[in-house]
Amino acid sequence: MGAVAGKTVFITGGARGVGAEAARRLHGKGARLVLTDLDEAPLVELAGLLGNDRVHTVVADVRDLGAMAKAAEQAVDRFGGIDVVVANAGIATYGSILQVDPEAFRTLLEVSVMGVFHTVRATIPSVIDRRGYVLIVSSLAAYAAVPGLAPYNAAKAAVEQFANALRLEVGHRGVDVGSAHMSWIDTPLVREAKSDVPTFAEMLTRLPYPMNKTTSVEACGKAFVAGIEGRRRQVNCPGWVGVLRWLKPLLSTPFGERPVVKFVPELLPKMDAEVAALGRFMSSRTEGLEER
Repeated sequence: MGAVAGKTVFITGGARGVGAEAARRLHGKGARLVLTDLDEAPLVELAGLLGNDRVHTVVADVRDLGAMAKAAEQAVDRFGGIDVVVANAGIATYGSILQVDPEAFRTLLEVSVMGVFHTVRATIPSVIDRRGYVLIVSSLAAYAAVPGLAPYNAAKAAVEQFANALRLEVGHRGVDVGSAHMSWIDTPLVREAKSDVPTFAEMLTRLPYPMNKTTSVEACGKAFVAGIEGRRRQVNCPGWVGVLRWLKPLLSTPFGERPVVKFVPELLPKMDAEVAALGRFMSSRTEGLEER
């Protein structure tokens, strides 16, 4: 068993993608899990596969502080406390700043930024009691902006700084805080974007190497678990993403932006036209969850 054996790990966005993969790996190492998500069916399915003795699921919206507080209370009641929090829930929108629906932009920020705050606010008292660890899921997008994804870029940059501030506030109380930064992952979120907006997939291939590469859910789940066990400040997947953290000041200069600026006049109008034809600004799955 690893360092997480017997520990309680609270994961938002735990039904699919990296959240679910990390849950499976942590469970295999003996952790107890509290998994939250809006998507009930895959959440229940995952719990059934893992076995319900060390898994507690909660259908909850991270935008609702009361719902997250209730989920945290259930975690404490069921397992005695919370040792690790993974603030993983997030969504994406489609279209440039001129094209994207302002309500879609607002929704993304509410899920991906306010959701992180609500998750931490609800769970941090127990994490402090356990002298635990918090992992805030940011992205490579916090280091390097991509056109057509301004809401996503803004949210991931915001939660990276949120993690940095949280670390300063709770470090003296025995709590470690990390931020996770991944390149493009083969998750439902990325696959849906490629399917809905073909120019998005083309744009990814035109990004500079290695930013044009997609990594696996399994690799990111493994990196998350290693980061949790090591209580790391940064979790980068693949490892080269960490180099871009140090290059961040350069990436927003004319020199650093040059490879991307070259294809914007060609691809961004095509992307916006595809979004307009699609008639929505996020995936159909995300919109379906919104309508429930």
